[in-house]
Amino acid sequence: MPECDYCADSFPDEDAYLRHLADEHEGEMSRIDQRRVDDTLSGGSADGMSSNAKVGLAGLSVIMLLAVALTGYLVVTGGDVSDPPSQDGIEQPSQIGSAHEHGQITITIEGESLDLLADEFRLADDAFHTEGTKRVSGDSYLWHKHAQDVTLRYALDTFGVAVNDAGTELTYDGTTYNDDDPGTTVEITVDGESVAPGGFELNSVTDEAAAIRGEGQNIAVTVTTEN
Repeated sequence: MPECDYCADSFPDEDAYLRHLADEHEGEMSRIDQRRVDDTLSGGSADGMSSNAKVGLAGLSVIMLLAVALTGYLVVTGGDVSDPPSQDGIEQPSQIGSAHEHGQITITIEGESLDLLADEFRLADDAFHTEGTKRVSGDSYLWHKHAQDVTLRYALDTFGVAVNDAGTELTYDGTTYNDDDPGTTVEITVDGESVAPGGFELNSVTDEAAAIRGEGQNIAVTVTTEN
């Protein structure tokens, strides 16, 4: 059951929530919420072109660009159509706006828990982010996923926490921690189980209240060192 981040009202489904945002919180919404409301509730735009027409034109443009890019790629590679390298070695999300899932996340580095509702983190990415002003409890925050193919490595990177695929090395604020170094421990878990963030895709609950109760995927990142 979606809960409004602006007034804490609850709604039976996503459509009701978006209509509430449009009716009650015009001018208050984040750019992401505004776009979701516009995409869902608007049948057209001020220039007279329907949203479906815009989507069709945009889709045609994308197809043409992909065709040109693929042709060039095949010429250069001699026909090798294996997946191209992803950005910074991190798999990128797809279909942004096609999902709305939730879970909890805690990141603690050398005893200091990151405030994931600080301005530098909140709503920092379209595919994965924190939003609102409320913690779940203690140092745990509610995360929101708005895309497909979101890996845990990508999710952590949106907070400036860079990890390798295996989750044995973590870099934050200019300092790198390696689990192989004596006295250093890097732990990355989901629901208490260690995972390799590079290949772990987040797939959690759509019900925000369920996530707050702990029924979604609960991410915990902990780095400790012995001084």
